[in-house]
Amino acid sequence: MYHCINTLNCFREPPAGGLSNPVIVQIHISPYDGVPIYLQIVNQVKYLVASGRLSGGEEVPPIRALAQQLVVNPNTVARAYLELERAGVVTKRHGSGTYISEGGSPLARRERLRILTQRTDALLAEARQMKIELEEIVKLMRERHGVLTQSEK
Repeated sequence: MYHCINTLNCFREPPAGGLSNPVIVQIHISPYDGVPIYLQIVNQVKYLVASGRLSGGEEVPPIRALAQQLVVNPNTVARAYLELERAGVVTKRHGSGTYISEGGSPLARRERLRILTQRTDALLAEARQMKIELEEIVKLMRERHGVLTQSEK
């Protein structure tokens, strides 16, 4: 179940009797960035699924509730959900709602790689401006990977 507190944040409650803390799921809509609102919703839900913030079987907010909280036309949210369904990210259960597809989205890995590619491009551009060679970046990445791997044990 979701409780939208404003146009940006939805708090997902843990299952009944669950001990986990609510998870914040953010959807931010900007009418000024030139991207159609329905595509902003589509892209953000794909990102949330790819990043693991939304998992298979989880219900997404109902069309009317999300439209009301984002202050958009319900048809806009319905179009976004239709695009997500066509992409295999969500499935509709008649009379029950819309859910993240079980078994993960076929786009999940591709979307994660797209996100990492964008971040890698930004890192490389910044390193180039700082006149840091690729070999140094690779060495730093290996060092940081080692540190993170050790801290997970």
